Amino acid sequence: MDGHLHGADLARAYFDDLVRPLLDAHFPGVPYAAARLGSGSDVLAFDDATSRDHDWGCRLTLLLDDAAAGAVPDVSAMLERELPDRYGGHPVRFPVTWDQAATHKVDVSTVAAFCRFRLGVDPTGGLSALDWLCLVGQCVLEVTAGPVFADGTATLAGIRETLRRYPPDVERYVLAAWWRRASQWMPIIGRAAERGDESGSRILAARVAEDLIRLAFALSGEWAPYGKWRGTAFRELPVARRLAAPLDIAVAAPEWREREAALAEAAEVLLDVQRERGLSAPGDAVVRFWDRPYRTVDDAVAAGLAAAITDPEVAALPPYVGSVEQWVDSVDVLAHADRRAALQVAYRTWIGGV
Repeated sequence: MDGHLHGADLARAYFDDLVRPLLDAHFPGVPYAAARLGSGSDVLAFDDATSRDHDWGCRLTLLLDDAAAGAVPDVSAMLERELPDRYGGHPVRFPVTWDQAATHKVDVSTVAAFCRFRLGVDPTGGLSALDWLCLVGQCVLEVTAGPVFADGTATLAGIRETLRRYPPDVERYVLAAWWRRASQWMPIIGRAAERGDESGSRILAARVAEDLIRLAFALSGEWAPYGKWRGTAFRELPVARRLAAPLDIAVAAPEWREREAALAEAAEVLLDVQRERGLSAPGDAVVRFWDRPYRTVDDAVAAGLAAAITDPEVAALPPYVGSVEQWVDSVDVLAHADRRAALQVAYRTWIGGV
């Protein structure tokens, strides 16, 4: 096979040449979806030669409807028995970081079980506001971003479509939280520098730049992947053409006023995008911070979004907290679906205290 083959292309060929014929022969009446979903840079089409040192190869996602859940272990056992040792020069059975057994890496599951494992919530019956807020971009992309090669299920396509973007009022709530975060950190960039903490000022500027990138994803109706690929995916957003230059300056300029000015320019671009989308937007994104020689995001930006929320479930939430990604940054929490889902308890506690 082509030495530059991407993992998703390998998965498609693997399915067409080996897995599909076996399913047709041994399980002709069982509907399924075949795809390259789940973890791995190839799901996002960002894999390269470096990606091949672990968790890369003949991987495939095979999903059955819940009605055929009983066939899941039989399908997996059949593949273990019938698949050859190699395909296209690649091993069919190999260890991965979460499973050291040298077995086939066709992930056989039901649609609902796969989604629950990746998302931490079951999307088949609809999602509550708290369900949405406990999703993170990377986990959603593990369900929605990868290619589907065949789909005979009743639910996978609908779930992927539902997950494409937040419901409107959940989106307003999340957008307001990103603006609020920027308003809290931006005015101390200059203050830190003027007190001689140049390193601290640079770190703060980078922090605000990161929040504005995340805001750009949200305003673009796109989910942000985890940190390794966030900048790469950001460059593919249409708004990146207007944001890339000021954000580069914000993290690299030698003087704090340049960094602050670049962040202000980026904030104004994002407010223009918000306005173009028909969402609440005051005249300017950035205002002076009290009587000090610093600027920050106007609190009116976040307040306007919050005031437009009409969904009672979302309106009951504490203002400006946002999604779990906006107040948790531990990989050991965000990368575990059950731990993310458990954070709903915090929201319920806060709602009771509002």
